[in-house]
Amino acid sequence: MSAEMPPERRAQPSAIAFLRLFVFCFAIALGVSWVVSSFMLSDQPPRIDPSAVPRQVTARGDLAADEKSTIELFESASPSVVFITTTALSRRSMNVNPVEIPAGAGSGFVWDEKGHIVTNYHVIRDVEQGNGGRAIVTFADHTSHEARVLGGSPDNDLAVLQLVDPQNATLIPIRVGESKDLKVGQKTFAIGNPFGFDQTLTTGVISGLGRSIRSESGQPINDLIQTDAAINPGNSGGPLLDSSGLLIGVNTAIYSPSGAYSGIGLAIPVDTVNAVATEILRTGKVSKPYLGVALLPASAVAQLNLQGALIGEVVEGSPAANAGLQPTIVTEQGIEEMGDVIIAVDGKPVTNHSDVVGQLIQHKVGDTIQVTIIRGAGTDNAEKLDVDVTLSEAR
Repeated sequence: MSAEMPPERRAQPSAIAFLRLFVFCFAIALGVSWVVSSFMLSDQPPRIDPSAVPRQVTARGDLAADEKSTIELFESASPSVVFITTTALSRRSMNVNPVEIPAGAGSGFVWDEKGHIVTNYHVIRDVEQGNGGRAIVTFADHTSHEARVLGGSPDNDLAVLQLVDPQNATLIPIRVGESKDLKVGQKTFAIGNPFGFDQTLTTGVISGLGRSIRSESGQPINDLIQTDAAINPGNSGGPLLDSSGLLIGVNTAIYSPSGAYSGIGLAIPVDTVNAVATEILRTGKVSKPYLGVALLPASAVAQLNLQGALIGEVVEGSPAANAGLQPTIVTEQGIEEMGDVIIAVDGKPVTNHSDVVGQLIQHKVGDTIQVTIIRGAGTDNAEKLDVDVTLSEAR
């Protein structure tokens, strides 16, 4: 016999169905009520509170020490920073007068009380190249003054402007530091005019040293300072400062696929700036130091299984000739005598022609450099020599 559930334990189908129907109807009613109430509330205008009063201000307390230091640095250095705009003359047709059109913009800073302004060469190149344009320098007090290009160095991406009327300008020269003893991790402060916003301060650290890029002339600019202080278009030519507010570099470029800040900014070290600006002030130009050698192509050097830059020719009467550097002697049968192979300049390794040029442009006419060579490369008599060469002016 099968067991049966006691009558009091048996489920009543009609009761379960009624309970399910009740829950379902309740859920529908709740949802409709929420929708209706939401619609009615959203249709209500915002309520005005005539008794509203300003929130009570919480006392901030004193600024942190590093904040005070940064504010003091900016207030001290910013009057030395300027905004530079350039114009060029454009002839739209043969029958109309030339008109001035915007050519470029960037930053710069006051170099001395005589009205000299230092900036990047690429900021003023259109004016410097003699197209009849002008350079306008705007100071922190929002006064503007016309300037002329005193001289520029495309190889170093540096230029010096001279105010036309410096007596009417408020000239506060920037304080100059040095870059030879900089360390990765030092704080950096960049002041400039990114996107035309004047007197902008960004902060960061020195991220790297000894970086290189190509200059306006295609020559390498070596020993650049890398910083993560935000540098954007318009910052070019502005100062990079250390935590003492001293100039340690001139902001010149960024590495970015989009052309905007991406965390890698580059600055020309102040030691280079000081030397280049001084030469421009003295002579109106930067003389290119001259070694007096013609180097063989890197492909030829590679075929000979050599490392370094092989001297093909030595110009008679040149610094290289006076120092006794030897050329490669070539006959119809091939190389008769291997010339000197330059493997270092002032202790810095050389692997090709660009390395030699890059080292030369870091020097000025009259400097004596140490050229390390391999003489008799590829023979049993090969020897390593250090030769001192005094550079002359490029012809």
